[in-house]
Amino acid sequence: MTVSNNRLQEAIDTLKDSGVRITPQRHAVLEYLLNSMTHPTADDIYKALESKFPNMSVATVYNNLRVFREIGLVRELTYGDSSSRFDCNTTDHYHAICESCGKIVDFHYPSLNEVESLAEQVTGFDVSHHRMEVYGTCSQCKAKAAH
Repeated sequence: MTVSNNRLQEAIDTLKDSGVRITPQRHAVLEYLLNSMTHPTADDIYKALESKFPNMSVATVYNNLRVFREIGLVRELTYGDSSSRFDCNTTDHYHAICESCGKIVDFHYPSLNEVESLAEQVTGFDVSHHRMEVYGTCSQCKAKAAH
């Protein structure tokens, strides 16, 4: 499964418009992220690309992810002590997380704007955003447990 050239080109245009140079490594990290549905860690990305770019370091991957995050091309997902994961889907959506293997799956649900509004009324906070995760066991882990 490969990302549409359109989506990749849009992301590259966004980088160029922000004054970011498109290096081969940056292009590869971006393409990997756009093709990934697994919400990879920086280490996952590094391991996937190290054979193609033997001189690339983990720091290079982190630096590129930071640039992508600052420009708004990726979201950084932090869950407790585990490594940050990166999501190229920056539209509003939520995540289901497997407690056995750590897999993260996107799911769409109507936005919880009314929850933010209520939180503002109750707490007096100026709420900037929210996130929602649901936890459980993915179908692969359930199948393994059944055997």
